[in-house]
Amino acid sequence: MGVKIEVFRMMLYLSFPVTMFWISNQAEYFEEYVIKRKRKELEDFKERIRVRRERKLLKDISVETEN
Repeated sequence: MGVKIEVFRMMLYLSFPVTMFWISNQAEYFEEYVIKRKRKELEDFKERIRVRRERKLLKDISVETEN
């Protein structure tokens, strides 16, 4: 019984990294999940920067008009 458990553990230890390596090297997976996600994050970041600039500009304009 002990040998079977050790063989199972060894197969698990070896199959997990090999499976992860195989999945990460799939071109379709990489493009669909990594590239598209990074593009969306970049678009969101650009939008946040744009909004921040607009707020700063409006704040600066309001301060100038008060003086």
